[in-house]
Amino acid sequence: MKIAIFDLDGTLADTLADLADAVNNGLEHLGYPVHPYESYKTFVGDGVQKLCYRALPDDKKDETEKLHELFREYYNVHFLDKTTLYPGIKETLAELSNSGVFLAVATNKPQDFALRIIEKLLPETNFVKILGGCSEREKKPDPTIIHEIIDELPIGTNAYMIGDSDVDIRTANNAGIASVGCLWGFRTEKELSDAGADYIAEKPSDIADFIIR
Repeated sequence: MKIAIFDLDGTLADTLADLADAVNNGLEHLGYPVHPYESYKTFVGDGVQKLCYRALPDDKKDETEKLHELFREYYNVHFLDKTTLYPGIKETLAELSNSGVFLAVATNKPQDFALRIIEKLLPETNFVKILGGCSEREKKPDPTIIHEIIDELPIGTNAYMIGDSDVDIRTANNAGIASVGCLWGFRTEKELSDAGADYIAEKPSDIADFIIR
């Protein structure tokens, strides 16, 4: 038995523009400089609180919670304005599922937003679990989120963590499972390789090749 556990932002879907717009809207509201989309590629990955912290000026980090509240207010309405699946993702998920591979999502994105995005973009895909950031567990790279998924599966299930950042690779390492780094996301091949990715996928179909074949 096998399970493919996917990160969401930068792996299944390109969410960068909507995340950036939500933070920039908050920054404008607070009277602080905004950032280009490209900068957000290094801001994301460790949860929304850390995203807001990184976006604030160095002398305004104490306003992280205020920016976080503004972010949620805006993102709650605009989280799918520009967000789309990456080309080939839907087909790869179908191939994995049709080959008997279980599917799951493990993301640091808040649980409510993760569920809503998956429901809208992948309504016909059967995920055994969709877990996002919440107060009940530590964020990736802590392996708790992985254990919550695989502990309910038969002993000996081969698990793969699939993501676009070193956070995902370190999560896999901490959980003792295989990792697949994705090059179409927000980070670089060097970051994924340096973190110890077992496989590097240049396109979504590579994931099925690694896991099935």
